[in-house]
Amino acid sequence: MADKPVYEEASIDGQPPKLASIPASDTTVWADASPLLQAACAGLRDGELIHGDNFNLFAAMSALEIMDPKMDSGIVCTYYSIDEAIENGAAPIPISLDSTIDVRCTIDIMDHLLACEAAWHKGHSLAQTVFSCIYLLRLDRTAPHALLHSYCRIIRATCKAVVSVVSDARTHEEEDLFTMTYGLPLNGDGDDKCLSILNAVEETISRQLRACKATSSKRRLPEDLEPLQSNSNLEEGFCKALLCRLRFRKHFFHVLSCMKRPQGRGLESARKHIASCLTELESILESADFLRSCFDESCEGDIDDKTTASGFEPIGFDAMLNSRLSAPTPPRAIKILSWKKAVEYFVKLLHDLDVICSYSLDPHLESLLRFVVQFQKSQPDLVARSHLQLLLVQDGKLYGRDPFFAVINKAAALPEATKNHDIQKNESFLQLGMLVMNLLKILCTNAAWQRRKLGKFLQDWRVIYVQLELAFRNEYGEVSSSSNDENTCMKIFQHILLWVEEQTYWIAFRFLILGFELELYSTGEYCMVYWYLYAVLIKLTEKTHLMMAVSHDTAKRKGKKKKDSSKDLARESRIPPAVLFLQCYICLAEGLTMMLAALRNEIPVFHSPSPFNTEHEKFVQHFELLQRACIPDHVSYPSYKESTTHARFSTLAMYNYFKDAQRIAKEVKSSFSNDPERLAELRKLEQVAEHNSVAQNVICRLGALDPSLKVSFEFSHHPFFATVVVKRS
Repeated sequence: MADKPVYEEASIDGQPPKLASIPASDTTVWADASPLLQAACAGLRDGELIHGDNFNLFAAMSALEIMDPKMDSGIVCTYYSIDEAIENGAAPIPISLDSTIDVRCTIDIMDHLLACEAAWHKGHSLAQTVFSCIYLLRLDRTAPHALLHSYCRIIRATCKAVVSVVSDARTHEEEDLFTMTYGLPLNGDGDDKCLSILNAVEETISRQLRACKATSSKRRLPEDLEPLQSNSNLEEGFCKALLCRLRFRKHFFHVLSCMKRPQGRGLESARKHIASCLTELESILESADFLRSCFDESCEGDIDDKTTASGFEPIGFDAMLNSRLSAPTPPRAIKILSWKKAVEYFVKLLHDLDVICSYSLDPHLESLLRFVVQFQKSQPDLVARSHLQLLLVQDGKLYGRDPFFAVINKAAALPEATKNHDIQKNESFLQLGMLVMNLLKILCTNAAWQRRKLGKFLQDWRVIYVQLELAFRNEYGEVSSSSNDENTCMKIFQHILLWVEEQTYWIAFRFLILGFELELYSTGEYCMVYWYLYAVLIKLTEKTHLMMAVSHDTAKRKGKKKKDSSKDLARESRIPPAVLFLQCYICLAEGLTMMLAALRNEIPVFHSPSPFNTEHEKFVQHFELLQRACIPDHVSYPSYKESTTHARFSTLAMYNYFKDAQRIAKEVKSSFSNDPERLAELRKLEQVAEHNSVAQNVICRLGALDPSLKVSFEFSHHPFFATVVVKRS
């Protein structure tokens, strides 16, 4: 069977298409398939496909639509091979015989590669971004051009390092194209020497810059030093523009290398290189004015949309040259980030990496979870999240040094001596260690993937709790209050069972609030969401309080004088600040639930049924994963209806949940004076409580049935506790 021909795109005027310039060979005979295609089209109705017996859904999704520019990977190609592109002068070496233009074009290539790299980090394929550069595809050709050669080598080595990090972290399920290299020349001989080659080029340009800055009497260049280009007035500006770009690449490569060192040993060095990267990026931005002013030619279009600082189109790129390598599906239509956006991306990436490097590697799991959640609030991209995960989990240990049983031991408030106990070899404890490790990995994924995984993950935590409880009962029978402290194994089981429960409800809490971040809840569903959040928070607060009591018992004094016992009892009777913090959440969740229920019960517009699914179906859709894991127990749609059906503003006026939240937030602030994150959170909670208390009073005073009353919700003060806005039309 003869291969089908590849045609260039047919012209609009109906002229026959020209055959592509791909020569026939001894094994290939080109045949005109147009009559066959026309006959097939005439016999097909709209929506029908020609397919073989083994055609399936995946094949249908991967099918090419011949002669459709968006679906046919061959039709939009300018060149059909790298050799053809080079033969047609798409990537000349030297770039220009005019040395001044050659330097400017080299800088344009550097800038466009930076923009391509940022687009790749954002999820586009490597083949259609960074490796759209023909010079990278034939790196040996750049050897005579030392400047371009050194830059291309460091780019290739950087891409390899990033692919390695993301592949090792395995957090790229949602960015499935990121680590696919499609056989591209990512591994080159001598790439380990890329820094030495770059340093040699940098030193040469640095000498040239020093010569430019010398006084006029000393301005004569050394005999072995030639100028970069022919225009002496532009020499200093070009030297500076090149140096900051080369130095950025060097320091960024060092950042990636240092951060991958085991057990966080390279974090301090990485921070120094991050600071240098940020300095060089500032210099790169400053070089734009010079690059735009050194040529009289004006660039068409908005300069902010350009992928180079000069505004000129770069030489040596073809985004569609590797389109057939991209996937077994049609190539994606991608838009490379502008040069300014690319610089902004790298600035943010470096700041995110700096946050990771500045972390103290705290072995306390609670502090670590808070750090990861706080870090995710800045919405870090894939590369930063991958580095975080690799730092946290190395060789099956926390930070590559702390066994997870020891981490759990500390989190469960057990004595230090028990961290090496033989009980850790028990199958259930081994599985629990794996769950903690997987939890850290899941928390490093993006919000959508994280929520999906956490919802399914809850059942694993529920199962491990049941397994531990069964093992405990088989070994020791029912829990007894007598002489528990004398049995170390019993104490380990008791503490860890309680900690697993607390952790399970924390995961459920995280699962629910991620729904607000992802905007999964509509206004009409807020009532049920806050009601479920309230139910989870009640259990989380209960378990947290018990864990803190257990922790206090573990650290209690021995041999204290009897006269101090009254003081200890008074101290123990106080509610811990961490528990009060959660109680503030509870008051807000309960207050919003009751207010929303009252609005639904008294204002018809808030009770309008959905034309697509019932309230019960929505309840199942949002909380099915929690219900499967029985989190919390005895929570169901009927119990939700029973709790909210009789809510009225007349009863809300008697008890103001928001006032309680406001009071707790004010009281507990002083306890977190050394914790800026929680202090900021308390201020947000206080604002929400204050505004909602006022809104509730306004509705109660004016009457919910007032037709001029307009009630809406916004998240201006807090990401998941809504602020009620009341207006009169």
